[in-house]
Amino acid sequence: MFVDSHCHIDFPEFSEGVVPLLANMAAAGVSHALCVAVGLETFPRVLALAEAHDNIYASVGVHPDHDEGREPSVAELVDLARHPKVLAIGETGLDYYRMKREEVDWQRHRFRAHIRAARLAGKPLIIHTRNAVGDTLAIMAEEGAGDAGGVMHCFTETWDVAKFALDMGFHISLSGIVTFKSASDLKDVARRVPLGRLLIETDSPYLAPVPHRGRRNEPAYVRHVAEEIASLRGIPLAEVAEATTRNFFELFRPATQ
Repeated sequence: MFVDSHCHIDFPEFSEGVVPLLANMAAAGVSHALCVAVGLETFPRVLALAEAHDNIYASVGVHPDHDEGREPSVAELVDLARHPKVLAIGETGLDYYRMKREEVDWQRHRFRAHIRAARLAGKPLIIHTRNAVGDTLAIMAEEGAGDAGGVMHCFTETWDVAKFALDMGFHISLSGIVTFKSASDLKDVARRVPLGRLLIETDSPYLAPVPHRGRRNEPAYVRHVAEEIASLRGIPLAEVAEATTRNFFELFRPATQ
């Protein structure tokens, strides 16, 4: 049994609806998926999926480079996180890929608000970082993100960064990128992260793993991520499946198997 710890099956790329996705998940041995919010205006759509399907869960948050039109308040995030199907705050973090350095203050403010909300709500964080790892780790430390815990989603950094996050109590989640031949640093991380702190994800509809690279991703393909990790570590696939599934349900405690 596998769990996709991060997907966006509410996105327009899945216009056919989730029923075919759920069938594909079942065929691949994927039991549950966490549908991650990227904005408050689309959060009701995410929550509706979670409410309609026992094995789909939701998070609440605003992606770091999402143009929300307004900034979410700490109180608003805490209130929305009270729903029993909402497992986490996020995704949040910093993404400087399209930003000029002088334009990033609002991202930092938004990130701090999400960390404060997670601490108050008692919900783990889903953290995104792109071209901003130094500032991301600094704000996590300054705001006491370790008190909330959570996961570094779609991890693409080096082992040193992974170790910093692990030392703060965070989990590391690997996506289909780990199956790419060019991802040598990430493969090293996959070998070294303690199995008890590892999660797997698709980040679908993006980043489809080999052998589906270049096509639309979906939760069923998380199995390929687990297969690559098992190969890199030289352990049975069942061991990766058991550990990452257990880790998911221990981190996101309101979820039920």
